[in-house]
Amino acid sequence: MTTIDHLSLGVPDVPAAQKFYAGLLSTLGINCLASGDGFAAFGKARVEFLLLSPFDGGQASAGNGAHVAFAAPDRAAVSAAHAAGLEAGAADEGAPGVREAYPMPGVFAAYLRDPWGNKLEIVNGGFSA
Repeated sequence: MTTIDHLSLGVPDVPAAQKFYAGLLSTLGINCLASGDGFAAFGKARVEFLLLSPFDGGQASAGNGAHVAFAAPDRAAVSAAHAAGLEAGAADEGAPGVREAYPMPGVFAAYLRDPWGNKLEIVNGGFSA
């Protein structure tokens, strides 16, 4: 069990971000569980990932050195999520493949930048394995 309750990303356009993430995350069995004015909440059985308009009214920006990693059930799901992200407008930050430099053997991962600059990892066999 993790001690992290949920992760949030600030985005400038919640409806556009909701559409992007709904397509990408559906390949991992993650769905939009709720949405409203200024938010969209995703998860499997409970909310674990949110897209938000910044509460302070400031500009949303991507964190330098930060990324969100989504667990994939297998290597095919990593590739499917990466492809769905690219098709929806993400930039490739690392094609699906084995990551030899990772401290755990056999990690298969891919990286994307969403249309708002946030870095994403889709991973099978990572820290949660």
